[in-house]
Amino acid sequence: MQRKSDFPIEESNVLVEWDDKYSVRIPFIDEQHKQLIGLTNELYRACLSGGDAAKAQFKETARGVVDYINYHFSTEEKMMEKIAYPELAEHKKEHETLVKQIVEDVKRFEEGSRFVPNAFVRTLKDWILAHIAVSDTRYSEYIMNLKKHGALKTQV
Repeated sequence: MQRKSDFPIEESNVLVEWDDKYSVRIPFIDEQHKQLIGLTNELYRACLSGGDAAKAQFKETARGVVDYINYHFSTEEKMMEKIAYPELAEHKKEHETLVKQIVEDVKRFEEGSRFVPNAFVRTLKDWILAHIAVSDTRYSEYIMNLKKHGALKTQV
């Protein structure tokens, strides 16, 4: 069982904060990314509380994260389809990989397998931020380039 003292950030219940460096310059996508960061922080706070309450909170919040991630990924993929983004298949594969990993991890947690929610939350945070910094930035640059050259045929 985790105790608050097992976590390196005792004075804060925030694992990650939004920074404009994560912006993909598409306001509705940035808002969804902020929501994902908020949900990651909720999972982190559930880990900090410890005991059975933490397990119940973690389980509930993890389900919410899965639902929101599916919604967000669907939104991104529809947008990329509209603009005929050439790396859509790769991007979708990254999304599918994360969703499968999260679903498997949550299932193991619910089944009582040895599972460390704190490690899961940190992995989720790292994946989200890396995905935004690399993959999402690529489609953002593609869209900005289309706009710059007047080649964007649809509104994103």
